[in-house]
Amino acid sequence: MPTFSAYDGTSLACHTEGEGEPLICLPGGPMRASAYLGDLGGLTAGRTLMRLDLRGTGDSAVPDDPGTYRCDRQVDDVEALREHLGLERADILAHSAAGNLALLHAAAHPERVRSLTLVTPGTRAVGVEATEQDWRDAVALRKGEPWYEAGHQAWEAYLGGAELDDLWPDIVPFMYGRWDAAAREHAADDAHQSNPQARSAYFADGAFDPPATAKALAVLEAPVLVLAGEYDGGPTPARAERTAALFRHGTAVVQRGAGHYPWLDDPGAFTRAVTGFLDSAVTGAAAGPA
Repeated sequence: MPTFSAYDGTSLACHTEGEGEPLICLPGGPMRASAYLGDLGGLTAGRTLMRLDLRGTGDSAVPDDPGTYRCDRQVDDVEALREHLGLERADILAHSAAGNLALLHAAAHPERVRSLTLVTPGTRAVGVEATEQDWRDAVALRKGEPWYEAGHQAWEAYLGGAELDDLWPDIVPFMYGRWDAAAREHAADDAHQSNPQARSAYFADGAFDPPATAKALAVLEAPVLVLAGEYDGGPTPARAERTAALFRHGTAVVQRGAGHYPWLDDPGAFTRAVTGFLDSAVTGAAAGPA
């Protein structure tokens, strides 16, 4: 497990697995250890996944300054990893809350991004946020599931202001396309893979300037894939389309039957979509401008 130093001397861990060109992978949570990404449905067959444990998570060290957990202050960590890997331009994949980190990094260092894959991303950084109605609409899609009634009541309680931790066991099935044994095991790992202090600091005031970030990303030349799950509320397929439209070369794809972790719900569909995008991105980069 390679380690490298961040700008402030914090030791960060990068887990390497697979064959082929490197793909930097940023985990969500926010601030969940990258182990939950696994091999991303088998992407390791054609790509070397470089899974970063964000500071204070997994095998990365806890920083001296907890204020550096804020999303925008971790942009330099992504740059430090790119430099550590010796990549002139990087292919970057980000899941969930890490979508914000990847967007901020691309806005700050557009010349260092070869492609950007956003998987069921958080996009608060560009002012595209899931609404209560988005989640209600997503919840309604799961009517008929044996856990629907309890989950629906939990969602309404949460949207009404109740604490999420107490309701999470009933809410979490909505995050998966199939609430089977694999999904249950994956969800159970969250508690010991996440850093609560870091999670609460990730979205601290001052992290985002959506108009400035959206303006910077509007001229990004790298191709961008925004992959949404059919059953996900954050983002919904419509929000994913809106996010993709922010880019010159943005594409939105909806994975049918998937929730917030599409590589678990249908690994084949997920890897086909991402591999196809990455292969075309590499070809386009190799060809250069006409």
